[in-house]
Amino acid sequence: MKKFLLSAVVVLSFLFYSLNQKKGVIESLPTVINNAGNPPTAGSSKSGYKDGTYTGSAADAFYGNIQVVAVISQGRITDVTFLQYPNDRSRSVDINLQAMPMLKSEAITAQSGNVDIISGATDTSQAFIQSMISALQQAKL
Repeated sequence: MKKFLLSAVVVLSFLFYSLNQKKGVIESLPTVINNAGNPPTAGSSKSGYKDGTYTGSAADAFYGNIQVVAVISQGRITDVTFLQYPNDRSRSVDINLQAMPMLKSEAITAQSGNVDIISGATDTSQAFIQSMISALQQAKL
């Protein structure tokens, strides 16, 4: 029953986020500023990152570490891969398999490591943010 409730909360949170984002309601996501000091326009491809693959530091997620690799192409975050995540307990696996795709999607959308915490996956979210920011610090122009 707890597994079902967690799944329902995560799915509802993702749906709420998706609907609000499409309406432009979510304003807590940071705005990326380009080199000229202006927000990027629809045709802008640069966000202040050097192209390449950057590995973030491992960050403690209570039951294990989270470590990510950020891929930057044309100055933008195009992919995020998890090198490490807590996966030795079935509960950790369940939480992370739901949270990781959402965190990846938010980071790519926000073009930042500063993403919202996912309800039910607080430790994973906080560790993701730390590792992602570490990777992006290496990619800054």
